[in-house]
Amino acid sequence: METISVLDTFSDPDATETTVRVGAAQFFSGTDVDANAALCVRYLRAAAAAGVRLVVFPENSNRVRDYTDREQCWELSEDLDGSFVRTLREACAELGMYAVVGVDIRGAQSPDVHIASLLLGPDGEILHVHHKTVFWDYEYTLFVPGTKPLEIVDTPLGRIGLLMCADGIVPDVPRVLGRLGAQLFCNSLNSRGPDELRVHVPLRSIESHVWHVASNTVGGPADGWPWMGGSQIVTPTGESLVCAGEEQEGLVWADIDISVADDKHVDGLADIVAWRRPDLYGDLMADHADLPVAAMLGPADPEMPPKPLDVATLQVSWFHNQEWTITRALGQIEYAARRGATLGVLPEFFCFRRGEPAADPAGAARTSAIVLARLQAAAAEHRLWLVVHLVEAEPDTDADTVRYYSTAYLIDDTGAIALRYRKTHLDDVDSTWATPGGDIPVAQTRIGAIGLMIGNEVWVPEVMRLLTLRGAELVAHPTDWDRIEAAEMAATERTEENRVHLVSVTRLDSPARIGSQIVRADEFEPGQPIALMRYPSAQWTRHGFEEQLLQRLDLRESHSKMMGYHLDPVGTRQPGLYGPLLTERITESVR
Repeated sequence: METISVLDTFSDPDATETTVRVGAAQFFSGTDVDANAALCVRYLRAAAAAGVRLVVFPENSNRVRDYTDREQCWELSEDLDGSFVRTLREACAELGMYAVVGVDIRGAQSPDVHIASLLLGPDGEILHVHHKTVFWDYEYTLFVPGTKPLEIVDTPLGRIGLLMCADGIVPDVPRVLGRLGAQLFCNSLNSRGPDELRVHVPLRSIESHVWHVASNTVGGPADGWPWMGGSQIVTPTGESLVCAGEEQEGLVWADIDISVADDKHVDGLADIVAWRRPDLYGDLMADHADLPVAAMLGPADPEMPPKPLDVATLQVSWFHNQEWTITRALGQIEYAARRGATLGVLPEFFCFRRGEPAADPAGAARTSAIVLARLQAAAAEHRLWLVVHLVEAEPDTDADTVRYYSTAYLIDDTGAIALRYRKTHLDDVDSTWATPGGDIPVAQTRIGAIGLMIGNEVWVPEVMRLLTLRGAELVAHPTDWDRIEAAEMAATERTEENRVHLVSVTRLDSPARIGSQIVRADEFEPGQPIALMRYPSAQWTRHGFEEQLLQRLDLRESHSKMMGYHLDPVGTRQPGLYGPLLTERITESVR
């Protein structure tokens, strides 16, 4: 009998009473269902011998999908009382273990089949069945998406939320599970793309501060596109404790302190539950037909002409003194206009020393008014649209005080303000001086539909999701990258999950020491490699240099929401499942 390889482990020498050992199995399932069941049992036994209490298995562990049509898929799929499920239930009962296993399960009538994830308890009982709600491309031709309300399960190990592969390449399902109180995501995957390992899995942990055990298929036929592996166990802050790699079959396990997921305060950021704005999220529950995005779903109209927009990153921020900084910005504006740019974007609080607005918001607001006027004049002189982030003051006559806002402006090429966005999601520093904004608007302008996002709001998936639903073709993002993952994971994901261009322009002195970034909403084309179908292209500037990136974006691409032949990651949303996103705090959310 083949020995199960243990590929990576993490043992916690400081284990507490809330520490649990969890594992992920990585392998390829062939056409022999009984052999696949036996393989899963061997993994369970190997895990039990290592003291693991919960093992996550890949999606469709029961059988490789070589089905020609829905009828054959139904014929070869499983029932909940079938032999594959029964074998695993018996093994869990014998070993006293929990397991999460992906199984393609027949629906109530032929030829409906659900892609399912089963949570099995240590007594062999089926504790929960999750039906995958978002499919990867071809799966829409064989399976029926789940429509059941999303749930988490309270177990002695912790509160567990189940998701499956494409459920996690969009933000909605893991975000709901996080809001319901999940401490641990168990994710069964069947992915051939690199983005699960590199982006989706760690980012979904970061966004909700939840542990994540992800198990993927690996390998496959030598003449086929290989499954990517990369099974891993990820901390609530996005670090991979253990990873199985991308080539070998085997088991990984790690000790995790499940209670860590209960503290939602992220150092240097905020309480990521408290800073949410569910009062602004109503459109997340609206029918797509009632929103501006309705006209942008699916593939772009083949008769729609290109909508080119030349965009420049004006990467300049505080250097030596305020006047010199403003002078350099004006120079960047003139240069961008001479190069043919239509829109230029400046970094977060570009004209201030780091921390200056929080230390003296009144002074920063006075300076901002002067800078705004100078930039409006420059925009009119050089016929360039601009995005700038400044401090805005507004008298509160009722209270005889002044409110201050962290505000981004879209200035048109006549110098007029076309859009004003007051930051809605305030971090710990913002909250000491700023008033939160009350809207997340999109400006319909003659150069396109433009939305604005500020700084670390890139970590809040609801912000760009709302801008997308409200018809944005491009989002301009003055920022100050706090860590490299903000650009390489969060910003890239915002375009991937929404198919909207994102222009992020950072300060010269950003803590992450990386430059500005433009992520394109690449239009799907038949024949694209899987990685390019799912992972949008991007261009960067260097850190610390007043470097200007000029790129022509085609806003038509934001009217093609397709990620493949069948998957529209916006249009396939199920708003009726996302009610928990509109709640403040959930105290009774488990069963």
